[in-house]
Amino acid sequence: MKQSIEKQLVQDLLDQAGVQIDGDRPFDIRVHNAAFYPRLIAGGSLALGESYMDGWWDCERLDRFFERVMAARLDQKVRKSTALFWAHIKSRLTNTQGKTRAFDIGEHHYDIGNDLFEAMLDERMNYSCAYWKQNDNLDAAQEAKLELTCRKLLLSPGMRVLDIGCGWGGFAIYAAQNYGVEVTGVTVSRQQVDEARKCCAGLPVCIELQDYRQIQGVFDRVVSIGMFEHVGFAKYRTYMQVVHRCLKAGGLFLLQTIGGNSSVKNVDPWIAKYIFPNSMPPSARQITTAAEGLFVLEDWHSFGPHYDHTLMAWYRNFTQNWQRLCEKYSQRFYRMWTYYLLSCAGTFRARRNQLWQIVFSKNGLCGGYRCFR
Repeated sequence: MKQSIEKQLVQDLLDQAGVQIDGDRPFDIRVHNAAFYPRLIAGGSLALGESYMDGWWDCERLDRFFERVMAARLDQKVRKSTALFWAHIKSRLTNTQGKTRAFDIGEHHYDIGNDLFEAMLDERMNYSCAYWKQNDNLDAAQEAKLELTCRKLLLSPGMRVLDIGCGWGGFAIYAAQNYGVEVTGVTVSRQQVDEARKCCAGLPVCIELQDYRQIQGVFDRVVSIGMFEHVGFAKYRTYMQVVHRCLKAGGLFLLQTIGGNSSVKNVDPWIAKYIFPNSMPPSARQITTAAEGLFVLEDWHSFGPHYDHTLMAWYRNFTQNWQRLCEKYSQRFYRMWTYYLLSCAGTFRARRNQLWQIVFSKNGLCGGYRCFR
């Protein structure tokens, strides 16, 4: 009787998203273990992800399942558990991105293995949203994003550019080769540093293993693509102050970041535990508040739906190359990574997450800024 009540509670919730338990549509879920129901009720979104990793339930199209769940805002309708409450309190009382923890994200996520990212990403190893406006394949869409970024920064030969969160050097290489600039890139991932230095050999590019607060020097341009999500709300202002210190008068700063529709101080517990520790998407208000008094906002470009396309392209690459990865990575890892990519795709498709490119100037450009799209 208890089990049937728990199953009914879960079904009542899923009804609000038009999802059926053991239904035959691609977005319906198939439950293999009846213990799933009490586990989900007790553990919320963390239990949902962990039970999927354990093989307790499946869904033919996880991306469509999450699109429905997030569009129906089921995450907001479920009462927060005591564990989540204390996670929130802990977040308020502790600095989620102190210097001693700054390298956690590199070790936990970006250092998983270059072979995984090489199999999943485009040929330039860009691990951020691509720009699909006039492109239908991942390589071209990522190159379009790099070109758009360079144009927005108004790059010219001889400029010194700082790339905060440079990844495997995709932007640094492209900008140096196509715009004749010198680039200093910093990352907290040791594997990214090793690979990026190999790829940048012979170019005016310097890659450093460094926390952003340790950066020294002054640059004509600053760019940060997909790194601000890892800063943590308590350090948004510090981050902007570092960029302000490093940027010349008359310089431009381009920030590309995932964004949220509301200001939060914690993140989904499954994402925090298994994918991106100490990370959260900033809101527009949090960004502008952190930048207030330091920068002039010149341009704000929103193209969140492009991240849905990007994540689905990554998922296709990941699954198509799984046979050469499976000797190193377990089946549980496969399910975890699948859940990560497809749940995020659904979230962007439901417009619960956004992707922004924001251009700031230090003092305001004389005559204004020309917008590029």
